[in-house]
Amino acid sequence: MRIAFKEWAIVVDALGRGRQSVILRKGGIAEGRGGFRPEHDRFLLFPTLFHQQREQVVTEAQARYDAIAPRLPGPETLRLEFFAEVVAWQKVASLARVERLRGQHIWRDELIAERFDWGKEHAIHALALRVWRLPRPEDLPMLPAYGGCKSWVEVTEEIPTESAVPVMDDAAFAVRLAAFHAALGGGA
Repeated sequence: MRIAFKEWAIVVDALGRGRQSVILRKGGIAEGRGGFRPEHDRFLLFPTLFHQQREQVVTEAQARYDAIAPRLPGPETLRLEFFAEVVAWQKVASLARVERLRGQHIWRDELIAERFDWGKEHAIHALALRVWRLPRPEDLPMLPAYGGCKSWVEVTEEIPTESAVPVMDDAAFAVRLAAFHAALGGGA
């Protein structure tokens, strides 16, 4: 696998621990007028501190960030530990519906409202992900091509995903997916 999805390191940590299985995304500046699209259904999780806002996540996640920050690799290294599969997604045009996902992610309500209202279109994408831990962490050099406000990156090396292990069992994930659908009223 070479396609990677850029996300805050603290969110990748939450996904990798099974704390959350939802990603909310408006889109990066580099994605143009069309904004974000879930272009790939399977991808590596690319943790980034770019635009990392410790204050924009719930209190529990702030404490977790403080605990893991000293162990994160330096800016010259990209550490890949997880990959994900999109199992459901919706473009949600109602802030009230997005707010029903509270507890399924670590973003604060204020950040969601800000992202929802940003730009001409008032909407946000909600993706339900099944996440797997790679057999071993893969450290790659951080390249300038990986920078910028974009969601999708192609890494230079093929990352093996065979023998990856789901971060939560099938029954626990089924409960999470049902909660996602119940909050949003269906899926795409």
